[in-house]
Amino acid sequence: MVTTSYPRFHGDSVGTFMEPIAKGVAARGHEVHVVAPWHPLVTRGAEEDGVRFHFYRYAPFASLNVFGYAAAMRADVSLRGAAYVAAPLALAAGWFAARRVARRHHATIMHGHWVIPGGLTAAMAEPNLPLVISLHGSDVYVAETLAPARVAARAAFRRAGFVTACSDDLARRAIALGADPTRIETVPYGVDIDRFRPDPRVRAERRAALGVGAHVPLAVAAGRLVRKKGFEYLVDAMASVPNAVLVVAGEGTLATELRERTRAAGVVERVRFLGNQAQDDVAGLFASADAVVVPSVRDDSGNVDGLPNVVMEALASGTPLVTTAAGGIGSVVEHGRTAVVVAERDSGALAGALRGLFSDLDRARRIGAAGRALVQSTFGWNRTAERFEAAYSRALALKSPGD
Repeated sequence: MVTTSYPRFHGDSVGTFMEPIAKGVAARGHEVHVVAPWHPLVTRGAEEDGVRFHFYRYAPFASLNVFGYAAAMRADVSLRGAAYVAAPLALAAGWFAARRVARRHHATIMHGHWVIPGGLTAAMAEPNLPLVISLHGSDVYVAETLAPARVAARAAFRRAGFVTACSDDLARRAIALGADPTRIETVPYGVDIDRFRPDPRVRAERRAALGVGAHVPLAVAAGRLVRKKGFEYLVDAMASVPNAVLVVAGEGTLATELRERTRAAGVVERVRFLGNQAQDDVAGLFASADAVVVPSVRDDSGNVDGLPNVVMEALASGTPLVTTAAGGIGSVVEHGRTAVVVAERDSGALAGALRGLFSDLDRARRIGAAGRALVQSTFGWNRTAERFEAAYSRALALKSPGD
């Protein structure tokens, strides 16, 4: 597996889906090697749960450690200046590392995560091996936006024996970029239903730690503070949800702007920004909440999440979810049954959805329970790993078009 992100330490909030993908495939009896850029926060050992790690160094200066781990883009809208300098170094180092690992361990298939750069790097590292490419969101956006990336993505798609996308929206956009429509499938992320679950004890403990009373309406949101997450509309909505508290877990380039927005909206005392939180802490926050809000949007530049992890995690938590249909969310949730779905960029609709849940606890419980039942039956990581295994079989059975 060639990737630009993998949780750097246990509980890391970056690239969280990569760990269960890799470990899920390994648990099905496969030998899995992960090739990823080194980062100062990496504390992984050489092997964990059947997954072997190969972190490669590429930056001669600390300031150039901006390749992968959600560090290359500014607010997920444009590339940072340092990324243009780091990219050639990282691509060359990644190609060399992937080639060396594949040959040393006699790989039988290459799996590139994010078509740009993981898919291209995997394709170039071992041109004669079957290739699977998995799409996660920002990669498709970069290919749509930058001409050189678009050319590279098309070349990678031509080489691919099979392509997976975490949402139907990404699959359609990949086909428009050149992916073969007969060799692509939507494979939604799974979710850890043991970590994210209802827990009255945790609910009480986390509320006490936050200083939020048992009967105070509590909304929780989590994610990077970037445009496509839509947090500005949620902050504005809180002005119309009296007595409620909003807790936001995550960091990003919009942190200062969002804090200033709470002052402008008159909700600074009721909105708390916690910064990055470990996965166990996010699970505790979701369990403590009366609603989890995922106000995703397609931002002004056209970027949108494929399928945010927090959607699946909120559903598993049994906490009612308020969200939009942006990207792949609409293909997973059903309005009124497993979530409350509102229009994008509509603070009034977000406020109305929250007031409705906070005032009708029976309805809130029904929606939360239906969401958890959905992920329990359909979106376990074991099922996701099985579908990746099937993608490998398809790629192995077919000669890549570029061969």
